[in-house]
Amino acid sequence: MVGKNKNIVHKKYAEQHYSVLFNKKTGYFVRAEEKGYPEPLWAMHGPELLDISITNWCDQGCSFCYRKSTPKGNHMLLSDYKLIMEQAKEMDVFQVALGGGNPNQHPDFIRILETTVEHGIVPCYTTNGRGLTPDILKATKELCGSVAISAYEPYTEFRKHLEKLFEYGIKANVHFVTDSQTINTAIEWLRNPPAFLEGINSLIFLNYKPIGRKPDMTLLLKDKVKLKEFYGLVNQSKGALKIGFDSCSISGVVKYVNVNSEFYEGCDAGRFSAFVDENLRMMPCSFMTNTDWFGDLRTEKMIDIWQNNAYFKKYRNNILNNGCTSCAFQKTCMGGCPFIEELSQCDWKDERLGFSFAQSTPK
Repeated sequence: MVGKNKNIVHKKYAEQHYSVLFNKKTGYFVRAEEKGYPEPLWAMHGPELLDISITNWCDQGCSFCYRKSTPKGNHMLLSDYKLIMEQAKEMDVFQVALGGGNPNQHPDFIRILETTVEHGIVPCYTTNGRGLTPDILKATKELCGSVAISAYEPYTEFRKHLEKLFEYGIKANVHFVTDSQTINTAIEWLRNPPAFLEGINSLIFLNYKPIGRKPDMTLLLKDKVKLKEFYGLVNQSKGALKIGFDSCSISGVVKYVNVNSEFYEGCDAGRFSAFVDENLRMMPCSFMTNTDWFGDLRTEKMIDIWQNNAYFKKYRNNILNNGCTSCAFQKTCMGGCPFIEELSQCDWKDERLGFSFAQSTPK
């Protein structure tokens, strides 16, 4: 702890010659290496962030759901979640991102939030907006670091969910998936921010991943004309609308967005974050759930999986050996996604993967 402020956490990791500073209240986070030493590739002590699917239950039925969530999805047992938190605390996990499915419709959701805080960890979650009861909203206000609402068509519908959060004084982010079709909507929102985005904390753009219920490679965002227009409008926004991106967009962000690269970081999966699903499978990234790249928390300790699992090691090696050594953005981008190369939005990798940009994005 720093001083008498219980919300400020300071940790020093002498073995890897770096320190972290984290404000539990604001989410402000700094990782600083000692003078003369490089920033570490990964945190040996454990992930700073755990992405946890506490349920695969959802009644939304979105065709693009990468988790294939349905009303038949399973909920994580509360006892299993407590097991995760006990180990996460020992590994200096600072935050958890709760997801699903729709996490707040887990029958023990409030107790899950309480358990997280009891272990000194900050809970955050992403929701489709359904099931935000007064009790859950009250617990969210008291216990959570941040909340995000996923934006789906018709886009005006999620406004009523935002209003519920606003009624309780909860800051809300909006998550929007950009692909070859929705990019036109994203461009329009940047040109003329719609009224239903008023009051949000930030708009976070997520790069489409061709996995899940109906993976579609044609939805990958590859049109360079659209990309330049989209990121150009981001550059022109000048704070009118706070904008963010997921790390899967890093190759496009470093290429097109005019912001100091010190504010960006490549994929941190397997380096500073990890994913645990509702069946206690632990893997570097949530987009790997249809693979065997995992360790089983029912039979293995979290620290052993993090440090010694062959797939975590392979993932980190993919980042180190990304084949982008001649690129000016390599240090920041780190080769983009080390698992799904097709997510790249840079010319060099796209040409190597055989993508053609002759045709325009479908309207």
